Amino acid sequence: MVDHVARVDWSLLDHLPGDRGGSQQVAIEDLRNILSEVNTHILPFLNDQSPIRTIAGGSVANTIRGLTAGFEVSSGIIAACGDDEEGRLFIRNMSFTGVDISRLRVKKGHTSQCACLVDADGNRTMRPCLATAAKLQANELSREDFKGSKWLVLRYSFFNMEQINTAIRIAKQEGLSISLDLASFEMVRDFRLQLIDLLETGSIDLCFANEDEARELIRGDVRTDPEAALGFLSKHCKWSVVTLGSKGCIAKHGKEIIRVPATGEVHAVDATGAGDLFASGFLYGLVKGLPLEDCCNVGACSGGSVIRALGGEVLPENWQWMYKQLKSKGLSFPYLS
Repeated sequence: MVDHVARVDWSLLDHLPGDRGGSQQVAIEDLRNILSEVNTHILPFLNDQSPIRTIAGGSVANTIRGLTAGFEVSSGIIAACGDDEEGRLFIRNMSFTGVDISRLRVKKGHTSQCACLVDADGNRTMRPCLATAAKLQANELSREDFKGSKWLVLRYSFFNMEQINTAIRIAKQEGLSISLDLASFEMVRDFRLQLIDLLETGSIDLCFANEDEARELIRGDVRTDPEAALGFLSKHCKWSVVTLGSKGCIAKHGKEIIRVPATGEVHAVDATGAGDLFASGFLYGLVKGLPLEDCCNVGACSGGSVIRALGGEVLPENWQWMYKQLKSKGLSFPYLS
């Protein structure tokens, strides 16, 4: 996926169909209309930063790019992109940051795109276009795709359940652990029962949910607070995490429950990728065998690093900011070189 990230005024957001702050799929014509309107609704940036960026995106891509570029954890992507300019941009960006793209299939057709619209408060509203995009099919996955890896990072999508189930089955045969991000509150709300079925298989080792997704997951229960959602997830997953934005996160592993505050400024320039980069840090902690609290703290620092600029890619100066935050928490060495 390629993200078109822009800071825009409220009037554009007010005219978009769907919930503000969510991620609702749109047709290609709607995406083009949104992007054509962006330039007339741009909000200026301070310090001469560009008010719009076009970069490789998507939740999983953001997470593994963060693992590779920020934490020097070898990561690759299993996916498909089109043979168009957006596909070439995706390949250039991911390759430049060190992500292994040898399992990326380039197909004739279009690459998926997403309009990421950021308001003055740093909140993002996403409108992805996936229907006409090149897509990896379940029968294209093989054990060779997963050999030598420790984790498979997935994003929940009802529309890709055949691919998700096949990937989980093969990954488990190869001894991988599975991490699942719940994608968006709309995806959880609209396909909640199918998500619960997936969780109840016991194949998901680690699940990330933000506060809105967690609330939708346990909708109708007596309690719908983050703690209740964490308890629900922990029945099915070894590690469960609910991120709470500026309030930090809560996590559970076995009987251990940890609450960690957010790291960095309360006001985000752009919240795009905050949960994805939190996952980068948390997964880094698990790969290195860190305690649960340290995993949360590393996640809080990496999540805090991406909200300091526009888009789901951490800029070099913000990685340096993150390393300083980790060092202040006693986490810089020996974990990071």
